[in-house]
Amino acid sequence: MESFDIEASFLYDPIMNQMKVEKSTIQKNKHFFKAMDEAYTFIPAIKGILAKHGVPPEFLYLAMAESNFSTKAYSKKRASGLWQFMPGTAKLYGLKIDEYVDERRDLIKSTEAAAKYLSSLHKRFGKWYLAAIAYNCGGGRLNHAIKKAGSNELSVLLDPKKKYIPRESRYYIRKIVALAMVGQDEQFLMHSEYEHLLNRANAYSISTVQLSSGDSIVRLSKMVGIPLGELKKLNRHLKYDFVPPYADSYEVYIPYIKLNEFKRKYQPEPMKNIYKVHVVTKGDNLSFIGKKYGVSYNVIKDFNKLKSFRLKLNQRLIIPIDIRIKATKIDTRHYYMVKKGDTLDSISKAHKVSVQNIKLQNHLSGSAIRIGDRLKINE
Repeated sequence: MESFDIEASFLYDPIMNQMKVEKSTIQKNKHFFKAMDEAYTFIPAIKGILAKHGVPPEFLYLAMAESNFSTKAYSKKRASGLWQFMPGTAKLYGLKIDEYVDERRDLIKSTEAAAKYLSSLHKRFGKWYLAAIAYNCGGGRLNHAIKKAGSNELSVLLDPKKKYIPRESRYYIRKIVALAMVGQDEQFLMHSEYEHLLNRANAYSISTVQLSSGDSIVRLSKMVGIPLGELKKLNRHLKYDFVPPYADSYEVYIPYIKLNEFKRKYQPEPMKNIYKVHVVTKGDNLSFIGKKYGVSYNVIKDFNKLKSFRLKLNQRLIIPIDIRIKATKIDTRHYYMVKKGDTLDSISKAHKVSVQNIKLQNHLSGSAIRIGDRLKINE
């Protein structure tokens, strides 16, 4: 109770006690223990970050109340991740949401953001239970409630008749306290099938490593010997099986026991594929997209497991790009950029191929070409 700045008399709150009884009945609430069990790997990391920002460790259970410790949790209101950040609040606290990542689902970054947010709410309202309530209903709503009630005392704010704070928030603070009491009840856990939860390590059991731009976690999985499913579970902030191509490097998480293996084996390959996402626009076809990125249209078709060559507007395609092509922009062995004064006849003579061959390779019905056109040349 002290961690939440709540008076001991709250222990006798009937609604909170009923919640505690329900949470501590294994047969009735197996999902509570299952969630604790599945979060076993990253709970030490969460507690470490909370401590760094001066947030009581019991606020771990706020994350449980929000998402049941699921990084893939998503609400109808568009809140997402372990701490259920809304897009606006997420961006305010430095979390990226773009085509490649949603850092609200990032175990570490979202917890850093949540700890900073909770710290700011505590600084504003002066009590940890008020910070928890504000996290749920918003600082503005809580501030209005306190002014209306003429008090910031929990017992006053929870008055069901006065309804100073929303019903959801009255339930919310009780739920967090009940979860914390059950989760830290050593005697109870000791006599249950979840006794191992008492042995949660204090040290981090996951490690942060850097992958080079556009690198694949499938490659990482094979290289370091981590099951792909386990790697994806730790990195649900990645929307695809590769890191963003716009940064020199990007953070991913691996089990701590694999850190030495990573340091020993991981080498960013200078001549490797990186991956980008192409959003289909009006007029796009696989041939055009392939030429744009210097990739065979069949590679794009196979890579995206397309059953036909037909594309839909706004369809997202993953494009594997060879860095050699990216660096040179044009592979001069296979493509020619039309310049002023060029004709199919002059190009065919320069490259020692027939005009018919060029027309066939580039699906040209006539001889008209324009400056800037990219022509495929099979020499």
